[in-house]
Amino acid sequence: MKKLVAFITSGYPEKSFSIDLALALGDSGVDTLELGIPFSDPVADGPLIEKAGQKALASGFKFQDILEISTKVAPNIDTLWMGYFNSFYQQNIENLLQKANKIGVNGFIIPDLPHEEALLYKDKFAQNNIANISFVAPTDSDARIKEIVTESQKFIYMVAYTGITGSGVSEDLQPFLHSIKKHTQTPVYVGFGVNKKTASQKVLGADGVIVGSAFIDILLKEELTYTQKIKECSELAAIIKNEINL
Repeated sequence: MKKLVAFITSGYPEKSFSIDLALALGDSGVDTLELGIPFSDPVADGPLIEKAGQKALASGFKFQDILEISTKVAPNIDTLWMGYFNSFYQQNIENLLQKANKIGVNGFIIPDLPHEEALLYKDKFAQNNIANISFVAPTDSDARIKEIVTESQKFIYMVAYTGITGSGVSEDLQPFLHSIKKHTQTPVYVGFGVNKKTASQKVLGADGVIVGSAFIDILLKEELTYTQKIKECSELAAIIKNEINL
């Protein structure tokens, strides 16, 4: 069974909604929840996720909010935190890893933390049983891919193309997938540009997909009530889970 990871922006449109949405997604086929931490300069995010993050910050999002959301969510669904390194560093990453472990969070996704710098925190992650998800991009050489994935944990975040999340770029991923899988047994999940139209193609040869912008697009529709947003996101999750397992 191929896996579905869903990204949502923590605290948007509000904290209680994030909790309700996360639990609903878990009931709709999502295997892993990626709780995004709003940040002022999200260099890897596309315009939809950036907009949701800015709205959350404008509404008063604080790091404490993700702790409270995760406390309610992590016991019910495999939960990861996705954020930029400054957000983690400001919280004292060693203390934060301990808090995450206590809550039940299983991993961090930090797109602006280079592999070499991530190695500096390897022991701290291991001590707290938290995975630091590895990224591999099409621009990486075979030697670098081998270096990155050799000790990868949980899954490898395969960037489907060079760019930002949410773009509709289509590329032949098979050579890239082969170059990763020959070096590791860790599952490979495809991110960037995955939606209900592209999921079945993107997942070919991979072990799962990561979907973010397609969910955030629904959350940004101001004409929808909270209940409608949760319903549409749940339906989308069920469709994509089915598409990647046909």
